Amino acid sequence: MPAVTIALKDLRQRIRDRSAFLWGIVAPFGLAFIFSMILGGVADTSNLDVTYAVADLDGGEMGRAFVDEILRPLDEQGLFDIEFVNDEATAESMAERGDVDAAIIVPAGFTDAVNSGAPAAVSVIGNVDTPILAEVARAIASGYADEVNAVRTSVYSLIVLQGEMPDDSELSALAAAARSEPTPLVVGDDSAASKVLSAPTFYSAGMAILFLFLAVQFGVLGLLEERQNGTMGRLLAAPIRRGSIVAGKALTSFVIGISSMSVLVVGTTFLLDARWGNSVGVAILVLAGVLSAMGIMFLVAAFAKTPEQAANLLAIIAFLLAMLGGTFFPVAQAGGLLAKISMLTPHAWFLRGLGDLIGEGRVGAVFPAAFYMVAFGVVAGLLALFRLGKAVAP
Repeated sequence: MPAVTIALKDLRQRIRDRSAFLWGIVAPFGLAFIFSMILGGVADTSNLDVTYAVADLDGGEMGRAFVDEILRPLDEQGLFDIEFVNDEATAESMAERGDVDAAIIVPAGFTDAVNSGAPAAVSVIGNVDTPILAEVARAIASGYADEVNAVRTSVYSLIVLQGEMPDDSELSALAAAARSEPTPLVVGDDSAASKVLSAPTFYSAGMAILFLFLAVQFGVLGLLEERQNGTMGRLLAAPIRRGSIVAGKALTSFVIGISSMSVLVVGTTFLLDARWGNSVGVAILVLAGVLSAMGIMFLVAAFAKTPEQAANLLAIIAFLLAMLGGTFFPVAQAGGLLAKISMLTPHAWFLRGLGDLIGEGRVGAVFPAAFYMVAFGVVAGLLALFRLGKAVAP
């Protein structure tokens, strides 16, 4: 009961000065909204406006196949828009002016060159301001070229095995048969099993776990504030065990952390369209995140001498762990040493656990990440115990 009384007193104080609301709800929700609005559109392919100019100067079978079987279906799927032009100069001029993101040119004689085995090439002219979209056009043309080369290799391999050259009609039939064969290997996307977080979910989760470490500090800082204000002596003079004082401050951090995360999960779900996944799995991750934040923050506060020093150290540690853990951008994509270092932070495990939960859809998917997060908090908390005795003193 003394611990509960201390916690209630601290919670009333934080509610009155509104600091818990600011760091636990307003700041993370505001940043999640800003990041989702600014960077979410970049990650959402539905917001891309891509246009390619296409000049089919060949008019033959291979040129029509490229346009009708490759480019038009992609256009119909809404991946990009096509503007057909009649000559290479117009297409190149449109790309240079920025009217289109790239120009794809099928040269005259392309079909004859392919059928005769002569060198043939599809040209891609990119715009200097959209190099990535030009590379996409180049990848589409390269994919078609690879398919044509595969057909031609298949036909010529059969000719070599038979030891005789077929006439033109037989050659066309062989090429058509080779093209009609199903592709042995394709790249698919199983969206239901995808563990990639959407932009609103990623930034909502990232800001939530970042400011969780700042929100739980209020209970931890209470130990140092009691000493600075002279009230620690009164607490020690009362019939209260020192452990109850520490437990009361820890309970304050726990309640603020759980409340902050709960409000953010519900609020971002309805207002930012974040998708957190199974509620039980999310609750486990939130609980593990709060425990890890409490352990690390208690460890930092145990070595501080004043509340101001502790607050500064806590802010530095919180933002450093957040940046290394990938709350602002996916650090794992950088690979190498940085990706390995990021796994030493509870932030990275929180985001990974959330991705596993969304991808697999079962509660058990979160336990590896939750285990590591709790381990962070337990180890840090045990280390803090060796120093907290100095904080619980007049």
